[in-house]
Amino acid sequence: MYYKSSMKTATLTTYRRITQVLFILFIFLMPVLNIFRYDTTTHELILFGNVWGLGLREGFSSDHSMAGSLHILVQFFLKAILPWLFILAIFPLLGYFTGRFFCGWLCPEGALFELSDFLTLKLLNRRSPYGRRPNDPEVTCTNKIGYGLIALACATVIPVLGGVALTGYFVASKTIWHQISTWSFTFGVKAGIIGVSIYMLITSIFVRHVLCRFVCAAGLMQMLLGWISPVSLRLRMDAARISACTDCKGCDKACFMNVTPRKNKRDISCVNCGACIEACNRELGEGKGLFHFEFGDGYASPHKKTAGIFQPKNT
Repeated sequence: MYYKSSMKTATLTTYRRITQVLFILFIFLMPVLNIFRYDTTTHELILFGNVWGLGLREGFSSDHSMAGSLHILVQFFLKAILPWLFILAIFPLLGYFTGRFFCGWLCPEGALFELSDFLTLKLLNRRSPYGRRPNDPEVTCTNKIGYGLIALACATVIPVLGGVALTGYFVASKTIWHQISTWSFTFGVKAGIIGVSIYMLITSIFVRHVLCRFVCAAGLMQMLLGWISPVSLRLRMDAARISACTDCKGCDKACFMNVTPRKNKRDISCVNCGACIEACNRELGEGKGLFHFEFGDGYASPHKKTAGIFQPKNT
């Protein structure tokens, strides 16, 4: 199925930043609002403000009959096994129907790595701290001191905030903030904040999208299911109009996952961010770009002989 977004493609990045920020806020607020967290003090799972208990202890002590045992078995399946099956199925289902859309539009780590790429590009004129790559865009930055200070602030503040937020999934938020305000920490809170902060700092500086491509379990599940799915969302190049390509390489340089969009093949690293759509529209004009979102391969199937073959009009 061929799909064109009703939104202006020039604002895809803006919409993507909004969804990333909203999802990060959601992750931060879940434990604060008791939507979902595990309290290590009481050893209770909190879900939507209520304790999610299995009720097994009460069942074992109240009814020892066959009917009571069957009731306990059903209750264990509904409250323990079925919810975990649902949670484990989320990312495979997302991958099967939307490819790696979650990675490009919602993932907090992905947003952090993009911010790191942006700041490195401003400071070093390349995305990676290790060296320049062929698809790195040319950037002229006249305020390296300013961006250096921003990078330092981000490296200091963001990991600590992330540590506080994720520790809140295991320790009550009120407890954490009380310990921060009094600067008196228990070992668990201190270890949680420091551990997450170090992890975020190291991955955002030294690892970045390598983690997305080869390590992240959620990303790998989406990769696999999106790659084998005949219906998943993906970005395609209009093979019938390939001669309109000016070979500006804007789509290649816009891709922070080092995908080559003009190959027009499934790439498990593509996160459906739409950066190549924007880049092509800037070159050819709004709405005239060669890239589009698509569910499945239906639109490209009439052009299988030319798909994946780059033939710019100036060659």
